[in-house]
Amino acid sequence: MNINHVQLRQLFKSFWKKHDHKEIPPIPLVPKDDPTTLFTGSGMQPLIPYLLGEPHPLGKRLYDIQPCLRAQDIEEVGDSSHDTFFEMMGNWSLGDYFKKEQLAWFWEFLTKELQLPKEKLYISVFEGTKEIPADDESYEIWKNLGIPENHIFKYGTDINWWSRAGAPDKMPAGEPGGPDSEVFYEFTDVPHDKKFGEKCHPNCQCGRFLEIGNSVFMQYKKNPDGTFSELPAKNVDFGGGVERILAALNNDPDIFRTDIFWSIIEKIQESSRKKYQGNEKAMRIIADHLKSAVFLGMDGVEPSNKEQGYIMRRLIRRVTVQLLEINAVPEKASPAICEQIFKIYNNYFDNQDTLKISLMIRSEINSFLKTIHKGTQLLQTSTEINGSLLFDLKQSHGFPIEISFELLEKWGRLKNKQQLLKEFQEAVIKHQNLSRSASAGKFKGGLADQSEQTLKYHTTTHLLHQALFDILGSQIRQEGSNITSERLRFDFYSIQKPTDEQIKKVELIVNEKINQAVEVSFKIIPKDEALKIGAKSFFREKYPEMVKVYFINDYSKEFCAGPHVKNTKEIGSIKIFKFEKIGSNLYRIYAK
Repeated sequence: MNINHVQLRQLFKSFWKKHDHKEIPPIPLVPKDDPTTLFTGSGMQPLIPYLLGEPHPLGKRLYDIQPCLRAQDIEEVGDSSHDTFFEMMGNWSLGDYFKKEQLAWFWEFLTKELQLPKEKLYISVFEGTKEIPADDESYEIWKNLGIPENHIFKYGTDINWWSRAGAPDKMPAGEPGGPDSEVFYEFTDVPHDKKFGEKCHPNCQCGRFLEIGNSVFMQYKKNPDGTFSELPAKNVDFGGGVERILAALNNDPDIFRTDIFWSIIEKIQESSRKKYQGNEKAMRIIADHLKSAVFLGMDGVEPSNKEQGYIMRRLIRRVTVQLLEINAVPEKASPAICEQIFKIYNNYFDNQDTLKISLMIRSEINSFLKTIHKGTQLLQTSTEINGSLLFDLKQSHGFPIEISFELLEKWGRLKNKQQLLKEFQEAVIKHQNLSRSASAGKFKGGLADQSEQTLKYHTTTHLLHQALFDILGSQIRQEGSNITSERLRFDFYSIQKPTDEQIKKVELIVNEKINQAVEVSFKIIPKDEALKIGAKSFFREKYPEMVKVYFINDYSKEFCAGPHVKNTKEIGSIKIFKFEKIGSNLYRIYAK
């Protein structure tokens, strides 16, 4: 069936509306209140509070299409199926329907709405453990839907089990989890590569099969004695990638040949005067990484050496290297390619966004080209060429290892490439070992801390927001927060820089409200009503028609999913220990 990316999204929305689901708007790529992850990496990330028991303003049946970014996949991009930016289509049941309805509906969507051939679809289910029974229920449901037994495969906890902590033996007491069931599309023209195993199967990595959807069933809770009991209210969490489903509709395993990517590839071919065939890896990296950088720019991220900005810088530099690799002029090619990305996703961007983002990316490319020139000089003047030098050039100056080798070979100084590669890898491993502890947890994706101290700090950010509003006026705007069990961080926009005296007044107000033992509660009300009563919101986030508003008595009203403390006296006291400017009219408060 010939379906483009716009039609696929519309079919998905119409299908779940027909089954009484409400659409929830996507959250930003940079999550507001989750310190455990740099980016929104899955469609379920905004649903975590509700999957753990918070009531959702729109009810128990929900769906969305969530833009996502997985920075951990950067090095994988270049093959036919990996990308860093993608869109995840999802649907949820919060204690409403379960396996029977979910599997039948997804099968209906694939085979009737999208008309994918049934004979090319395969299923996986949970095979069970000593403690947890096999998911025979899902197995029988699939059989009753007409799937032959030789198209249904069973896998263990490493593949067909979901919990926030991972496998069942790693789950803490009280943690929910459950089996999942995946659907795969078979590309029958792709031969099996036996280096991945004697026999091919849906979870084989040879490229013959592609996962196109996964239904997670939150069914169990771990008991203190290590056993598992069934949850009284069971949830469904489904996710399916737009790009992967389009590849199945194309009957082509290369996601970069789908209409969502191909016009970008054509623009890269035009800029380089080279064909996609023979240059697939470079062109895939350029298309994916520029798309990711564009969407990060839309979310207010700028290239830098820290956190989200570092990832954006890394993406753009990889684009620059690959454009040079295919003999394109980076500073001329990037605006044209970006313009094509804006056209594909025209519902996300306005003209002001596109100009600003395109100029920012071009500026970063120009800056990196100067870095390449500087790196070339350092390499040229070095008396000793070794792996440590090449790693330092890459790590400290962003100078790509590929260019180092190319230049050394050109100058006749590449004496022993194998030895240099070995030394370079040793330096990489040493660096990774040193930085692993510092970065641990940054890419978990949605595993928000629910500790008592974190709830206190979360509630404190609401008090901070209102106190800043009281002292500095209505031009104050929240830009984000980062909360851990050790401290809170609150970012905000202000036309004028607050004075130290004003920040002290903010701290005083917050502690006054804490000492007053103010009740904290929430209501689920229409969005228009929430705006009328002055409830504050995170300006980059889109909200549904029904919203949850948290009230700190009559002092603070704010759009928020929660959870929070029940009374401000639980917070204790707050000390602002650092205040700094972080950008143009942007400021940051640290408190604990």
